Amino acid sequence: MRINRKQPLAALTALALLASCTVLPEPDAAAATETASRQAQLPVTADAPKQSPSPEAKTEYGAFTEEQLYRAIVGELEANSGDIVAAGDSYLDLALSTKDLGVILRAVQFASIANDTNALLQLGLVWASVAPKDPQPQLLLAIEYLENGAFDRAIPRMARVLELGGSIDFSALSSRTGQLNPQSRALLIQALEPLLEQFPDDDSLALARVQLLAQSGEYEAALAALDEARSHVTQTAGTILLEAQILQNMGRGEQAARVMRAGVKIFSNDPVLRASLARLYIAQEKFDDALLEYSLLIEQNADNWEAVYAKALVHLEIEEYDEAEALFQRLIDSGERVDESRYYLATAFERQGELERAIDNYRLVSIGTNNFLGAQQQATRLSIQLGAVAAAHDWLQRLSRGQPRLEVLFINMEAQLLQQAGLSAEAKQLLDRSLNRYPGEVDLLFARVLYFDSIKDLAGSEADLRTIIAIKPDDARALNHLGYMLADQTTRYEEALALLESAIALNPGDPATTDSLAWAQYKLGRYEEALINIRRAFAAFPDPEVASHMGEILWMMGRREEAMVVWQRALEGAPGDPLITEAMKRLQALAADDEPA
Repeated sequence: MRINRKQPLAALTALALLASCTVLPEPDAAAATETASRQAQLPVTADAPKQSPSPEAKTEYGAFTEEQLYRAIVGELEANSGDIVAAGDSYLDLALSTKDLGVILRAVQFASIANDTNALLQLGLVWASVAPKDPQPQLLLAIEYLENGAFDRAIPRMARVLELGGSIDFSALSSRTGQLNPQSRALLIQALEPLLEQFPDDDSLALARVQLLAQSGEYEAALAALDEARSHVTQTAGTILLEAQILQNMGRGEQAARVMRAGVKIFSNDPVLRASLARLYIAQEKFDDALLEYSLLIEQNADNWEAVYAKALVHLEIEEYDEAEALFQRLIDSGERVDESRYYLATAFERQGELERAIDNYRLVSIGTNNFLGAQQQATRLSIQLGAVAAAHDWLQRLSRGQPRLEVLFINMEAQLLQQAGLSAEAKQLLDRSLNRYPGEVDLLFARVLYFDSIKDLAGSEADLRTIIAIKPDDARALNHLGYMLADQTTRYEEALALLESAIALNPGDPATTDSLAWAQYKLGRYEEALINIRRAFAAFPDPEVASHMGEILWMMGRREEAMVVWQRALEGAPGDPLITEAMKRLQALAADDEPA
């Protein structure tokens, strides 16, 4: 087959662990140095001559030695320069040597940002020893042990948090427990039972049990556990959301909506709950109801930019362009979600046929943002559609000047769009010119391969693929493409098989390459091997092309009923697919010709 086709964790940790701790301010480098210098000045009187300390003596300034003070300054300078890992290392050493609470908290900040599990465990232990009555270090340790699957160590720390009067917000842990495999989550649920017995009225533990059961897909058990907990768990917007999410996962969307509607009546000013209800309405295609909820959110807080943005997207979805344009323009004027708003404002203009305005707004999307490449692609496509081919090319050249990788990417994109617009000669000229400038650029060569494929120029495709392989022998994409081409369009089956075996060795398990390998084996009459590989490819990637190949292999093995089942099921998902219908007609015609008169 041709191929045409733990920072968030750190933030959660910092939030969960430091919300109730004293957070040290971020000093700038000059302030840190000045403070340290003041602390380091020794009092000297007029009557007392200056004395040099003996080599063995170590001067102490407050609680720190001179070396420790120096490490603190270095750590702040490293942080100020953006080297958080180095700053974390400096503060970890300092925290372990001084056991100073302020230094420990500062070190936890850096370790959390860097997601340094080992450092957090060390800091949690030293923090717990310095502040034995504080639940926060116990929570830190519980989280880190939990994430590492050490439940036998996590549970006692959780118990200690509760014994010290702290609480465990298990909603902050949902991203962690959600990633556990089913066996580990079952072990965690089992490990929580003693805690539930010890603290039967603790809201956080009861809700943790509900969440874990829901994450395990035991939705009925999760609802039962939630009902059981209602007698002592305080109802919050969070508990309402939890119940609604479980109902949604059970496919009971209407019931989930009723739960949330009742919830927003009780917690009418909770923006998260109302926004969740709006999103549920969108999923149910109840766009008017969603717009009403977003309007209420904006009435409650005119600066709720997420609600403004979401409402604009709904208007765009239901083709209420004037309303969408006004909201996107408001976001742009306010400096909120500017690039996304530019992109979708351009989309609105494009859908209304205002192509020049669409192009202008697509081109205003900033480089480096999520929609940048998509915006430039749309602007280029529309410019070509308007006949402004040279202007589109000049814009891309200016935008990528001094950035060779971006220029190559734009050339590929432009060539593809020219071909799609029926301007194949222009696409070829662009690629030839570009390869004169970048003669060894593999991506440009591959783009020209796709051009040669489109005009059925087998020799041209093979020449460029051979060049790619000569430049980059481990290019599995080129090996697969050439191998499949030879197997599918020539009788050079042994050569094709050798290329594809090299490709699969470089990229084992890739379904496209596995399909190509099966096709070469089939052409060589090695049907059993081909069937094994085509089944693997289809299991990983049930594409119509793979289905057409599997049906043909089965047919030629005399398993025609199985072949028909494969083809018919594939056609249910891709009605009228030309690859499948061609294979069916060709093989059925051959079968009819083979039958005796």
